[in-house]
Amino acid sequence: MLFAITLHEVAHGLAARSFGDRTAELLGRLSLNPLRHVDPVGTILVPAILLAFRGPLFGWAKPVPVSMRALRDPRRAMIWIALAGPAANLLMAALWCAALALVARLNTALTVVGWITLMAQAGILVNVVLALFNLLPIPPLDGGRVLAGLLPAPLAARLERVEPVGFLVVMGLSAFGLLGWLFDPAYRVVGQVIGHIIGNYA
Repeated sequence: MLFAITLHEVAHGLAARSFGDRTAELLGRLSLNPLRHVDPVGTILVPAILLAFRGPLFGWAKPVPVSMRALRDPRRAMIWIALAGPAANLLMAALWCAALALVARLNTALTVVGWITLMAQAGILVNVVLALFNLLPIPPLDGGRVLAGLLPAPLAARLERVEPVGFLVVMGLSAFGLLGWLFDPAYRVVGQVIGHIIGNYA
């Protein structure tokens, strides 16, 4: 989880820098140190509650600050900046798949291999779920920012008004089990991918 949210936020910062905004860099938010990105609520409290109640495990870090005034072509830039986080998670999921295939190929009972296997499986699941969760078209999630960048300016302004209560909306949907349509297929697909990888070298 820490790897996933850290690289997610760093990816946002790197994308912002590529469009001319060095705010995240100047504030030290391009660091791979998880402590620079931890949000007490999104990184600790919410995942702990969801884990205790066996809900879908997701969370978030402190958002990387972005200065719209520093960006070249701000509306287009924000789309790519928003997509950078989920893209980083999907890339990490792919890398964990490769790691799982590598350790499964070793076909050994060494404890360290078992640990890496479990870590790889968790890495695949967490990154896929985090990417999908962030692509929900609800501000301030990344999907909401992408949608705002694609909509005409008047509609985008209306959508952005949802941002102050966006996380409450998402938490409400999760609490009432209304995100199963998104997470349940993801769990099944990830399970099939993991089973396929392990099965090939069993």
